[in-house]
Amino acid sequence: MQLAPKKNQAQTTLHTNNKITLDVEGMKCAGCVRAVEKQLTQFPGVNNASVNLATGVAVVDSKELTIDADALASELTAAGFPSKPRKPRTQTDSAQALKAAEEKKRQEMQSARRQLIISVLLLVLSGIGHLSNLGGLKIPALHNIWLHFGLATVAIFIPGRSILIDGWLGLRRNAPNMNTLVALGTLSAYIASVVALLFPQLGWECFFDEPVMILGFILLGRTLEKQARNRASAAFQELLSLKPSVARLIAKDNGDNNHQTREIIEIPAEQVRIGEWLQVLPGDKIAVDGEIVEGKTAIDQSMLTGESAPVPKAVGDKVSAGTINQSGTIVVQTTRTGDDTTVAQIVSLVETAQIRKAPVQRLADTVAGYFTYGVLSTALLTFIFWYFIGTHIWHDIAASVLTPSHSIHSYIHTSTPIHYSPILISLKLAIAVMVVACPCALGLATPTAILVGTGIGAERGLLIKGGDVLEKVHQLKTIVFDKTGTLTTGNPTVTDCIPIDEQSTADCIIKLASAVESGSQHPLAKAILDKAKKQELSIPPATDFHTEPGFGVSAVVEGSTVLLGSWEWLNLNGIEINETIQKQIQTLAKTGKTVIGVATGGKIAGLIAVQDTLRADALSTVEQLRSQGLRVILLSGDTQEAALATALALGLDPNDTIAGIPPAKKAAVIESLQNSHPQSLVAMVGDGINDAPALSTADVGISLHSGTDVAMETAQIVLMRDKLQDVVEAIALSRATFNKIRQNLFWAFAYNILGIPLAAGVLLPSLGFILNPGGAAALMAFSSVSVVTNSLLLRRFAL
Repeated sequence: MQLAPKKNQAQTTLHTNNKITLDVEGMKCAGCVRAVEKQLTQFPGVNNASVNLATGVAVVDSKELTIDADALASELTAAGFPSKPRKPRTQTDSAQALKAAEEKKRQEMQSARRQLIISVLLLVLSGIGHLSNLGGLKIPALHNIWLHFGLATVAIFIPGRSILIDGWLGLRRNAPNMNTLVALGTLSAYIASVVALLFPQLGWECFFDEPVMILGFILLGRTLEKQARNRASAAFQELLSLKPSVARLIAKDNGDNNHQTREIIEIPAEQVRIGEWLQVLPGDKIAVDGEIVEGKTAIDQSMLTGESAPVPKAVGDKVSAGTINQSGTIVVQTTRTGDDTTVAQIVSLVETAQIRKAPVQRLADTVAGYFTYGVLSTALLTFIFWYFIGTHIWHDIAASVLTPSHSIHSYIHTSTPIHYSPILISLKLAIAVMVVACPCALGLATPTAILVGTGIGAERGLLIKGGDVLEKVHQLKTIVFDKTGTLTTGNPTVTDCIPIDEQSTADCIIKLASAVESGSQHPLAKAILDKAKKQELSIPPATDFHTEPGFGVSAVVEGSTVLLGSWEWLNLNGIEINETIQKQIQTLAKTGKTVIGVATGGKIAGLIAVQDTLRADALSTVEQLRSQGLRVILLSGDTQEAALATALALGLDPNDTIAGIPPAKKAAVIESLQNSHPQSLVAMVGDGINDAPALSTADVGISLHSGTDVAMETAQIVLMRDKLQDVVEAIALSRATFNKIRQNLFWAFAYNILGIPLAAGVLLPSLGFILNPGGAAALMAFSSVSVVTNSLLLRRFAL
């Protein structure tokens, strides 16, 4: 998966690996999500589409980049869901978009609160009129039936107007949604009550309070739900706000080393170019990724790594866009800008993760596609059953459904006898069925949990790439750790240098090895070069470098070919190793050291032993993972002896140690583990550099960030703090988030499975229990709010 969006010059729309991102409005429930996905997949050139109800975003996987995104959005808009393609944004655009989104959110909340205040007021006035009947107390003004008629009419045509219109539009385009159910239930209760009011001789009940209660509870639930969803997305909004819009460019160097005397120009951050110098004052957000060339300071990196303590930085240290300079003034040379910066990649990653669904959501999506039709059919069957059968079998149930206090006779004196009409009983039960059903809870179950989980993960430096990753983590049985740079610090040092050739000295061996390694970036090469630098040795020039990954290197030094590497590498090049040398090698290897052979002139010249210390948290991390029932395996390219020494220090079984595996073959080892236990998912933890193939092969790739783009693109979980302990926390957060998804889905299904039969009157004959439409509306509102609230409880997550 491509994490950071790449701009395609031929397209104006945001495309990422043949993906188009659309902002979609008008979705109210899981049925809307299903309708949008169906509409998108019918468009020519579209493979599949993933739609997120919580964020209002659709990602379309197209067959080719030439698909017309504007036409796609237009067709979706014509279908009743206003949409627009998401364009690539500069930092300034992002800042403006963030402000616009905040303003839109504020206006939406104000509108929802206004509607809520009106509905609650109507609900209170309507309720008082009915409560006044208790104990014979009567309030004439509030007991007037025409007042309740007026209250219900106002409720329907003012706060309920948008619900009725959207419900009708959904029905007209053959995509009924939650508003359709609410609108049908509200109008049915209202029309039946109007008939009873205009034709009192029918003896029907007037229940004008029901439409008011339905709309009041629905709007209350939506207001609370909207507030909860805003809190759920707060972490992602903070990420967006990290992108600074202005940079202080050092426009001209006057030859003075004092940067305060240079000409400083404030420019939009997106106009900064690689290589340019920027001045960053205390309190400023850093606008680009770069390297400090002047000054020293402390940087607040908490929103990238989750670390609250400022990190000291000096000349030569790297800094990231979006972090905050806390103390000193520094000058930064730009290395990456715009969408290439770390913070831009993180924002893109988290946004993409929030759209990727967990496979367990597929059941909810399948149900949601037919849910509203099923509810309408159930409501119709409920009406038919009670009208033609139920009211004829159980004659005494009328008193449970219709009471004199709610009859038109309670308000108007008439000689017409009270008649408990089967049609009214059946209609009231059918209305309750339509109102109690909640497709919204199904649609919010997964995206809200992922929204919160990925958001708090990003706050703590744990980047989890979606719901499918969460589900896999939940099923993990085996975790494979790369040794060098993962379990160890990745900063090895030379501990021994043993000359074999009588004409060689330790310094000579180091000089030859340094010359060969001068063209390499391998950690072992760095250790040898650091040793030569520490001893102030002059390194001779070398030519004709050749590298065999995982084995060794060679070069021509002062006219002679010098080989450096493992014994397999030396043997492959015809270098003989006698028994005495082999014993020396084994002695060094048993202590956990990596032994490198140096050969020149066709024979062994000396041995160099290098040791990489374990990370401080390696042992505790392995112990915690094993205590959770996970099998931990060490995978290394080192010799068996060196790998076993590390395994012994970590308390691992020798059978869980795999040594002598070059980077190119690590993916094959992962595949072998997967094939040996098909039902057991395997995770790979690496540094994201040489381990990329293995990370992508594993069911779950977990990478320490290590400042590499490879880690961001290859692994499914990225640990921004480069702390091994975060492996445990990432797995725990993934499991906690997935547990929330399962809880939400269970509640959503259980609520509808239990609520609909209760509303249909299943307990009416035996217990006389009925769920009236107002109570059904309250339960429906509670179900969606409870799902979002349960997801928000993830913010209390602690390891």
